[in-house]
Amino acid sequence: MAWLKKKNDPISAHAAALNEQIAALESQIKKLDSQLHPAPGPRLRASTLPPGAARPRPPEPAPLREPEFTPVKQRPIQPPEPPPAPEYFNEFGVRKLDLPALWKRGCQFFSGPTTANPRLVSYLAAGGVQGLRPMRYEKRIARRRFFGLAALLFVILFLIVWHYYQHR
Repeated sequence: MAWLKKKNDPISAHAAALNEQIAALESQIKKLDSQLHPAPGPRLRASTLPPGAARPRPPEPAPLREPEFTPVKQRPIQPPEPPPAPEYFNEFGVRKLDLPALWKRGCQFFSGPTTANPRLVSYLAAGGVQGLRPMRYEKRIARRRFFGLAALLFVILFLIVWHYYQHR
């Protein structure tokens, strides 16, 4: 019954380990912050001070520092496409049939969107991530599963039709 067992996911295990590291770092930051900025002493009420004693001054706040900015790489904004030239329209203002542009739009429609991270796609396709199977192997499994289910459906339909003609 090995096919009912849940397989280990290396990415989620790695994510859990990273979350533990983040929690440890956050606790260390809090500890260091408490050492840097110790909590003020107990607050005394005016009635607890002896008469004629000077009031303790509150600690001065730390001077404000300038914020630190990190450079961020951004993609340049693509300018909008210019409006089509007037030679693409006929005398009634209706767009003429442009076969090369139609072919290009059709190819773009069926090709799908481009990836934001092509390196990750190449790693996944080639099996570069440890613990994950390559995409070609997954595709092969899916293809075999499809053909197996299609064959099973064909056999079931054949048996139903054969049974129908036998008892007619």
